[in-house]
Amino acid sequence: MRKAPRGQHRPEPPVPAGPVRIAKALARAGLCSRRDAERWITQGRVSVNGEVLSSPARDVSPKDRILVDGNPLPAPEPPRLWRYHKPKGLVTTHADPQGRATVFDALPEHLPRVVSIGRLDFNTEGLLLLTNDGALARHLELPATGWMRRYRVRAHGNVTQAALDKLKEGVEIDGVRYGPIEATLDKPQGSNVWLTLGLREGKNREVRKILESLALTVNRLIRISFGPFQLLDLAPGDVEPVKRRVLIEQLGARVASELSLADFDEAETKTRRKAPAKPKGWA
Repeated sequence: MRKAPRGQHRPEPPVPAGPVRIAKALARAGLCSRRDAERWITQGRVSVNGEVLSSPARDVSPKDRILVDGNPLPAPEPPRLWRYHKPKGLVTTHADPQGRATVFDALPEHLPRVVSIGRLDFNTEGLLLLTNDGALARHLELPATGWMRRYRVRAHGNVTQAALDKLKEGVEIDGVRYGPIEATLDKPQGSNVWLTLGLREGKNREVRKILESLALTVNRLIRISFGPFQLLDLAPGDVEPVKRRVLIEQLGARVASELSLADFDEAETKTRRKAPAKPKGWA
């Protein structure tokens, strides 16, 4: 079976205890997107308990024996998180109409299929979180999660701390309301200033637009943290995994349980063994 390119679709959590549609089960096993799964089913490549399916209108549970091209589904992978230092000059998308290099093109080959937690634009560098689990990505992207994103910014122009302090109340620009921003004037550097900004939203080009409203032109933008996870001394282009125990602690017991993180952690503690490798024949 030909493996989908890394980052092509958003992986989903493993198959839950209750019945789910067969296409969703294949997507949660990390094989493909739901749309691809539906196509495989109509092509006769999927069977359930010995019956070759011709329609995706079928519910399955973990008790069912599901085969794709004669191979059983691989063991579900635990949700994982990585810190990645995105260099400037990459787009955070799976395919760029302009043909520019993407983050997913630049990732090390040893990584599984991953998605990003939010995005950094082409000219922004710094910390980008990656995960192999769609549910974890969706949770961390939610505004309700409320994790602070911090940036180091170099901008052309002059500004006072008093003007930056007014951003604590939020600001409206061109009809768009931006929430409270923590901003500190760090130091002047020639015709530029260095700032540290903290915000909890993720609107498109938010930092640049906010500073433009103060007559500042951003010429370097570096994300240094996302919630409790920090860039630190991670070199551009490097990727480091976040320990599962750390991730569970930061998410909290309830969310970790909903994402099955605690279940994987408990199983790993008991067995001290890795999940079984994919059967031969899976590309």
